[in-house]
Amino acid sequence: MSGIRPTRRVAALGSAGALVTATLIAGAVAAPSAAADARHGQDRQARGAAIAAAKAAKAGIDWQDCPADWGFAKPIQCGWVTVPLDYARPNGKQIKLAVDRIGNTGTKEERQGALVYNPGGPGGSGMRFPTRVTNKNPIWANAAKAYDFVGFDPRGVGHSAPISCIDPQEFVKAPKADPVPDSEADKRAQRKLAAEYADGCAERSGEMLPQMTTPNTARDLDVIRAALGEKKLNYLGVSYGTYLGAVYGTLFPGHVRRMVVDSVVNPSREKIWYEANLDQDVAFEGRWKDWEDWVAKNDATFHLGDTRAEVQEQWLKLRATAKKSPLGGVVGPAELIGFFQSAPYYDSSWVPIATVFSKYVAGDTQALVDAAAPDPSDIAGNKASENSNAVYTAVECTDAKWPTSWQKWDRDNTRLNKDYPFMTWANAWMNLPCATWPAKQQTPLNVRTGKGLPAVLIVQSTNDAATPYEGAVELHKRFKGSRLITEKDAGSHGVTGLVNPCINERVDTYLLTGKTDAADVTCAPHATPKP
Repeated sequence: MSGIRPTRRVAALGSAGALVTATLIAGAVAAPSAAADARHGQDRQARGAAIAAAKAAKAGIDWQDCPADWGFAKPIQCGWVTVPLDYARPNGKQIKLAVDRIGNTGTKEERQGALVYNPGGPGGSGMRFPTRVTNKNPIWANAAKAYDFVGFDPRGVGHSAPISCIDPQEFVKAPKADPVPDSEADKRAQRKLAAEYADGCAERSGEMLPQMTTPNTARDLDVIRAALGEKKLNYLGVSYGTYLGAVYGTLFPGHVRRMVVDSVVNPSREKIWYEANLDQDVAFEGRWKDWEDWVAKNDATFHLGDTRAEVQEQWLKLRATAKKSPLGGVVGPAELIGFFQSAPYYDSSWVPIATVFSKYVAGDTQALVDAAAPDPSDIAGNKASENSNAVYTAVECTDAKWPTSWQKWDRDNTRLNKDYPFMTWANAWMNLPCATWPAKQQTPLNVRTGKGLPAVLIVQSTNDAATPYEGAVELHKRFKGSRLITEKDAGSHGVTGLVNPCINERVDTYLLTGKTDAADVTCAPHATPKP
């Protein structure tokens, strides 16, 4: 889902014993149903996760200085946690997950354990989390006194048995075709690319694909918890990291101590993942308009028009120009969307993007080319982008069943594109490999409250483009006793990292004491960016 991945687009278990017995009895009487089969599979995976966690608790983590090329200086330390590739076969093939940490900044008495972080994606690395301490990020200073900050590369990501679907240099090549099709031939060409991409995933990463699921990453998270020597998990998840948290909370409700989820993926089975992506297209259009309104209000700075319609006209003109003749030979409509989509994502992008756009309209094309074009010489960056996209695709395609009928994709996206043109087709092509996915597609977990789940803190802005507000409401319903903090009339994706005392103080209080407000809370928006 475009939105859950903040990289540039260059491009439920009861008693185990009871369940086993029930399955065996059913098996003796008649062939077990598909549901019983699925339960039996989940059962084996639950047992496998317990075996892996017990091993990890014994082994611990051998913390060392981080490898020089990872880019994390002392006092951040790095290590490895071993997990089974397939939890149904806990003693089969193992993979290593990269983890890093920085100790709590407070006293021994103040320490409350480790706080483990996932930034989203799927395909995002959490390894930069400890740098919030080394960079002295004031928002996190109180939490850092109590917690070791722990990051990790999820399975398939970065240093953790990375997967790939296409040569990275090929992946970033530009200009790509305009995502908005002009003809049936354009659609056929995009369908061919999507099918080839799915085949490339099988070819380059086939063994990993069936195991690239959110439930498996949640099991990995529990093994990491055990390796850290923690009885219970303290967790902060943003964007897709909220879905990972929701699945973890469903599979391991009794293992959660504190959980903060920020900018929430709708956990409804009906939404994961096809419908969730369609919902995004609508929300992106709304947030794009919010940005255009802001640009118009600041016309004295940007000179792009003093009404939303005028700013939109400049955008359409730019798009048409780049379509006819890509800027600098490399920036066409696809690259423009890759660059401009940061504005509906993050308020922190509002000024930089409007500035580059303004320069372009004033005659400086190079600034836009530099900002939006891929850099073929950035080998490491391109490798990371390709890897992130591969994991994004693998997890979303394997997590759930996707429509295989092109007619359905075509009908849904054609309809949406009429009113929500900014992201619709770009998002469709990004997800289309799921229509011809080579690995078995799973049924999403039914996210719900299990025995022992504590109060979960949910934070969400009303105008979020990547994870629309309804997702937070849905998770709030499913996790009994959870508290929802709503940032009203704001829409930046990832709220806990922004300066808003109404939110920051409540997150601190929850992490430090476990206390939430007696009722849900609505906060005024954080400050709007100033040009």
